[in-house]
Amino acid sequence: MIAIFIAGFGGGLVRGLVGFLKYYYSYKSVPFNPLYFFATTFLSGVVGLLTAGAIKESGIILEGLSGLTPPLAFIVGYAGGDFLENVYKILLKKTSILK
Repeated sequence: MIAIFIAGFGGGLVRGLVGFLKYYYSYKSVPFNPLYFFATTFLSGVVGLLTAGAIKESGIILEGLSGLTPPLAFIVGYAGGDFLENVYKILLKKTSILK
């Protein structure tokens, strides 16, 4: 059970890191703010952990698997951040949370 949560948190961390790097390298003269970087990456990790936990507790059984495995929890954790970002974009009709 702990491995599921760690994997979900790790997936969220990776998603946060990818999102930050994408933003950082998409624009010129973007200053690096360590506090912002660590806060958003950690928050993405928490979202990943919560997403993996929600899937685990929902009892959803995928074809061929008896339950949620750590590698799948990592993927679910990564996708959880994407899901929330896209919901934000749809509801507020903005292209980015940062703008």
